[in-house]
Amino acid sequence: MGILSKSAASSADKTVGHDIPVTRIAPSRGWINLGMKELWSYREMMYFLIWRDLKVKYRQTILGAAWAILQPLITMIVFTLVFDRIARVATGTNIPYPIFSYAGLVAWSLFAGALAASANSLVGSQNLIKKIYFPRLIIPIALSAAAFVEFFLSFAVLIVLMLMFGFVPTINIVFLPIFMIIAYIPALGMGLWLSALNVRFRDIRFVVPFFTQIWMFLTPVIYPSSSIQDPLARSLYNLNPMAGVVEGFRWALLGEYPPPALVPLVISTLGALLILLFGLFYFRRMEKTFADIV
Repeated sequence: MGILSKSAASSADKTVGHDIPVTRIAPSRGWINLGMKELWSYREMMYFLIWRDLKVKYRQTILGAAWAILQPLITMIVFTLVFDRIARVATGTNIPYPIFSYAGLVAWSLFAGALAASANSLVGSQNLIKKIYFPRLIIPIALSAAAFVEFFLSFAVLIVLMLMFGFVPTINIVFLPIFMIIAYIPALGMGLWLSALNVRFRDIRFVVPFFTQIWMFLTPVIYPSSSIQDPLARSLYNLNPMAGVVEGFRWALLGEYPPPALVPLVISTLGALLILLFGLFYFRRMEKTFADIV
């Protein structure tokens, strides 16, 4: 017995001594522990999710990714007929209304596209969430980042339209990435919050398109900010985090357009950061319940 015990113990020691890979899954500490190292280790999965989202979105469509160009382009044509030809909305500059409105629509489409994609991201990936472990934060980040692909397609059309109307981008275009980031940050922040809510309340997917449509008309997409003269309306306008972004986007591209006012721009930046922090807080708090409810 003694010999058997020693032999078994020796065998057990050798087995334990082997280098066996161990994966530890532990709950995150705090609400906003992003786990950036873990997110980076899953970056290939993020690329796959971006590719999958674009592929599924335009699957079984005749025009495919051309819809990313046609949607803002057709909207611009309708806005030009209604607000330029009929309502006679002035841009306050020598910029033709088609260029004025399309520049605003391209900037807005980045925000609206990222928001819509991230808000529905968890429900749309429920099978993936239930089957394997991965940082859930990857899903809304990846799907919202896919909006940049559609943005660059629309942006290419905008450059062509500018050249057709005789507008050449100025040196201000170097500031364009800043306004793109400021547009994306609140979209991701709100998307994180709404995606977590959407797991429990599926009404969110109906509310988001309606909400973004109303928000667009409260943002200087189809009219210049200079047309807002009422003091109260101006104060409320300054609280819109997308106001400074759209105005800054036009300024960065169209040389004749005035720079964005400092107050809306500061509010846009601070508001974007606050929205992102709130979205991260709520998402991390609710993350542990996703697999059980989704």
